[in-house]
Amino acid sequence: MVKIKRAKEIHFKENFKMYWSFLKKYKILFFTIIFLVLINSATHLIDRLLFKKIVDDGSLFLSGGLGIDVFKSVLLIVLAVYLVNIFFRVSAKWLQIHLMNRLDSGLITDLKRKFFSHIINLSHKFHTTHKTGSMISRITRGAGAIERMTDFMVFNTLPLVFELVIVGAALIYFDYVSAIVVFAVSIVFFLFSLHIQNLQKKSNVELNNSEDIEKANIGDFFTNIDSIRNFGKEEIIISKYRKLSERSRKAMIWHWGYYKWLDAGHSFIINAGVLLLILFPVLRLIQGEITIGTLVFIYTIYGNIMGPLYGFVNGMRGFYRSMADFESLFSYARIENEVKDKPNAERIKIERGEVEFKNISFNYGKRSIFKNFSLKIEENQKVALVGHSGSGKTTLVKLLYRLYDVNSGAILIDGKDIRDVKQTSLREELSIVPQECVLFDDTIYNNIAFSKPEASREEVMKAIKFAQLDKIIKELPKKENTIVGERGVKLSGGEKQRVSIARAILADKKILVLDEATSSLDSRTEHEIQKDLANLMKGRTSIIIAHRLSTIMKADKIVVMDKGKIVQSGKHNDLIRQRGLYKELWSLQKGGYIE
Repeated sequence: MVKIKRAKEIHFKENFKMYWSFLKKYKILFFTIIFLVLINSATHLIDRLLFKKIVDDGSLFLSGGLGIDVFKSVLLIVLAVYLVNIFFRVSAKWLQIHLMNRLDSGLITDLKRKFFSHIINLSHKFHTTHKTGSMISRITRGAGAIERMTDFMVFNTLPLVFELVIVGAALIYFDYVSAIVVFAVSIVFFLFSLHIQNLQKKSNVELNNSEDIEKANIGDFFTNIDSIRNFGKEEIIISKYRKLSERSRKAMIWHWGYYKWLDAGHSFIINAGVLLLILFPVLRLIQGEITIGTLVFIYTIYGNIMGPLYGFVNGMRGFYRSMADFESLFSYARIENEVKDKPNAERIKIERGEVEFKNISFNYGKRSIFKNFSLKIEENQKVALVGHSGSGKTTLVKLLYRLYDVNSGAILIDGKDIRDVKQTSLREELSIVPQECVLFDDTIYNNIAFSKPEASREEVMKAIKFAQLDKIIKELPKKENTIVGERGVKLSGGEKQRVSIARAILADKKILVLDEATSSLDSRTEHEIQKDLANLMKGRTSIIIAHRLSTIMKADKIVVMDKGKIVQSGKHNDLIRQRGLYKELWSLQKGGYIE
């Protein structure tokens, strides 16, 4: 079962600082939206004042204190102001939503691009210790979080502050006792909500962690669906998923359980406020200190302030959830690439293809892989690396690609230390045919063109012919435009290897790595592809990792490795005449495969 690193706390300050780094690009747009939101809030207060005016003048008219003509004039003025008010409200709301769509889409896109670029450039070690499903989940949640955070600030926080200021000023003017009640209720409402949200933080983080683990395992299960079916372990996997989903369910119940307390507390606070607002203003009305219009205004304004208060509390839920989601995603930003380019690193252009491992030492964790290891590969030389699993063959290639950096010594290409050049330029100058060619869920043509996107159609088709893919493609309904499926699942092993060879020939690099390129193929397919590989190696410096010794008999030099050391070196015919590891391996497999 997949386990991932769990977030234990939320770094509010750091996360908000990261959020602001995205938002500041859109400062003008953001503050324009805030201005429109405040206009919209102000128009609702004008509605309440107009209603107060109608009630007060209507009372005077009914009591005979106001003439019919004057009352009609008042109603016409109120109607005109109301229509203008509605026009401004609708216009401001339309423009606000239009600009908000632009702001949210920009922020979401910027966040996804930043973290996609950051994650894809992180070290090989990072990608071997983090699950794809979890990374996708965190980026997706982060995109939703940045939208919720912006909505909280624009629609929940600032309108509430504005409402409290203008409503408070109006209430103080008409009835200071009611203003005190409204402010007291608002403060208690806010502090209670903050307390519950603070208690909910741990459950929010736990919910995110359990969802990340669940999604990471789902990705792992689906990736290994063939293994599950081949061994008939569907029920076991279903049972494992049941346990994972049960953990998520319990986390949901824990997290959502706080809402019942939040809702009950809110109802009590608001109803207590209503009771106080009935008591004090009515007493003042009886004493003749306020008008019926003022009483109506107080009640309607109280209801008016409750909307933003509830909106703020709901926004607070979104705020804490966003911060928890940010924590999961932004934690990646705190991970630095272990393999770094020097500030003045240059791009490399490999001309000769001479490779030298010069007194290198390398530890993987506490395990020592190489100590003062040296090997020189001349220009256009075909060098094979053989040895038991764990002898260091594949690690040597990873060091050449700078997936890791050596602890001491140097790896030189054409006499230049690869640590002095940009990693991307180094890898662009190397070409590899791996043991398992993992393809994009795209066409055969696009998978081959991936190694050289600027290549012409003629170049791609030439590479296809070189790898003898043209005979296979000819039988397919859509020829080279056939979709290969996820990881190339619609192609056989031999067909995928031919795509890999076509990629390598199209890339046309001076240094070629064959990493057990035929070990997973049947003998007939291997024999056919070996011819293609022999042609591919012509005029290139080639490093061949092979378990099948029969595939490297024609190498210029065979390097026999054991526990990170070179124990033998020479041509095949010379090595099989010598006592040593190579002869033992040859005798064991008799032209077959090393166990």
